[in-house]
Amino acid sequence: MEWLTGRDLYRAVVTEGVLRARRSVWIATANLKDLHVPGPRRRYRPILEEFSRMAAEGIQFRIIHAEIPSRPFRETFDALPGLVDGGLELQICPRSHWKMVIVDGELGYAGSANFTGAGLGAKGEARRNLELGAVGRDPDFVAMLEREFDTFWMGTHCDACGLRDLCPDPIR
Repeated sequence: MEWLTGRDLYRAVVTEGVLRARRSVWIATANLKDLHVPGPRRRYRPILEEFSRMAAEGIQFRIIHAEIPSRPFRETFDALPGLVDGGLELQICPRSHWKMVIVDGELGYAGSANFTGAGLGAKGEARRNLELGAVGRDPDFVAMLEREFDTFWMGTHCDACGLRDLCPDPIR
């Protein structure tokens, strides 16, 4: 396992992790923005375009987010029918403050960074957030993250949640 910051965090989580997924990408974050990634001819494009292409190839996307995502994220999402029609599953929970990414059940990230450009180090050195995260392929580490994510995804916490009345989509 490595403790990473800045551009190294972006490289490990996004470039060498999420964008190389073969089966699944699970993301839990308190803040979700329209993160951009390099595309053809060094032009940046929304990562959701890449998610749409990957979902069409059968890769599963699950995202846990604290609230309805930002307007730019929703606009990009709404323009990608493959994601709208089930290529990306989203659960909203006002208590979610986790920052984790699990790729193919083989790579895990847990740390302080939200799934945003500033959080994961994509912004310039003077503009990115100061974040720290653990990234690794240790089976016990990844399995622990998967258990926490899956328990949450299945709604285990929902029945006794003190914020259920504020939740836009409590799991029954």
